[in-house]
Amino acid sequence: MARPRVLVVNNGTLSLKQLRARFEQLGSDTEAVAATDVPSSVEGRYQAVVLSGTKVRAYDTEFYRPLIDLVTTASVPVFGICGGMQIIAVAAGGELADGPQRVGGFEVQVDKTEPIFTHVKPTVTVFHRHTLYLQAAPPGFRSIGHSEHAPVEFLRSDDGRVFGAQAHLEFRSDGLEILRGFAQLYS
Repeated sequence: MARPRVLVVNNGTLSLKQLRARFEQLGSDTEAVAATDVPSSVEGRYQAVVLSGTKVRAYDTEFYRPLIDLVTTASVPVFGICGGMQIIAVAAGGELADGPQRVGGFEVQVDKTEPIFTHVKPTVTVFHRHTLYLQAAPPGFRSIGHSEHAPVEFLRSDDGRVFGAQAHLEFRSDGLEILRGFAQLYS
């Protein structure tokens, strides 16, 4: 049986190698493209799309227009990591706010009824490296995880196809297990 293929969109993350390695560890082949080089469609070529973190603020919706169009029109599962989640949320009408700088492992409470959290406990420790926080789930989405500093640590679209994580799931064991839950959606 062929391995599933995941398109990893590199939004300028410092940890592209680690993100790809996690999906490959979970049994998927990955291909990375820059945000400016995303295909107009992934149908038949990829079983999922993952958006990496970014050093650029997510408000530049014109710069990210091809990526946003891909996310909104694809029929495959999508997972936005850190800045990737923020790009998705801002495009859907969400607002980001400055908050405390967090670097390292932080506890987050997750909604255990969500399939992506099948392999973790209700409180996970995930890796953060940021200062911007989504304040509320935008229309068409809901918060499926929160922490002391962020009311939206994890996000899911109402149709259950698009997910987001404030944290960098490519680090720490709980992050791997959450990605495992996501991989089960497309494998």
